[in-house]
Amino acid sequence: MNTSSPSRALVLGGGGSTGNAWLIGIVAGLFDAGLDVTTADVTIGTSAGATAAAQLAGATPADLYALTIVPPPARHAAASRSPRPTVNHLERTGRIIAESADPADMRRRMGAAALELAAADPAWQPRWREIVAGRLPDPRWPDRPIRITVVDARTGDGAVLDRHSGVDLVDAVAASTASAAAYRIGDDWYIDGGYRTNAENADLAAGYDRVLVLSPFGGRTRAPAQWRLGVDTQADALRAQGSRVEVIGPPTEAEHLFGVRGMDHTLRPAAAETGHAQGLALAPELAGFGR
Repeated sequence: MNTSSPSRALVLGGGGSTGNAWLIGIVAGLFDAGLDVTTADVTIGTSAGATAAAQLAGATPADLYALTIVPPPARHAAASRSPRPTVNHLERTGRIIAESADPADMRRRMGAAALELAAADPAWQPRWREIVAGRLPDPRWPDRPIRITVVDARTGDGAVLDRHSGVDLVDAVAASTASAAAYRIGDDWYIDGGYRTNAENADLAAGYDRVLVLSPFGGRTRAPAQWRLGVDTQADALRAQGSRVEVIGPPTEAEHLFGVRGMDHTLRPAAAETGHAQGLALAPELAGFGR
């Protein structure tokens, strides 16, 4: 960390395709208002946030935003009209959460189910890797620190991948976004990093003076309240250690763009525009996060 000025951590949470668009939008809005949060001392990305972290490391916020607000091709729009696949996924994982005794049990159950899905469709992994690679402006790890969260599908233990892990950036992002079938890297199998604590994993920003958490889910969690996995718990712990923490989520009036419709690609432009407007409006309030 830089000891001459306050150290800064940028936390990009998960939230599906529209969550990724909102993250790009809000970072671009802040950038256009004169606040470049991509220069943080570390960027922590989970699931859709892992994709955004890698994208923002390979292109400017303005360029990414310009691409994100372009409506998807008609063939993608047609495939996105029905939210049924997302609903089925939410129902499947919701049952696992409901049947779990605690977070560790939930992660193990999620991992076991994901390994079964991977075994049932061996061709899934190369398809997914190709999709993820196509989303990244640069497949190489950047010089500035990026930490990508994952969960070990066999043990349920959380893990963090970075440029020192001996893993390609594309594979790290593909693993962090593996919300259904498990993703293999070498001898290890991983699932979505959002199952580590919550969609943000803000606890990994411990030790940084200023922490900006951008949460497409607005800090909400699908886990039982008694598990205390929500972002508020994480933020309170960081504040207790001396960090200044800001948690930002989409406005209430835009909630229809996320959650069950989070994989609807036709909603990406609207989600990005929502984030961009927020970024422009919040820049003065968040000025302390800049240098």
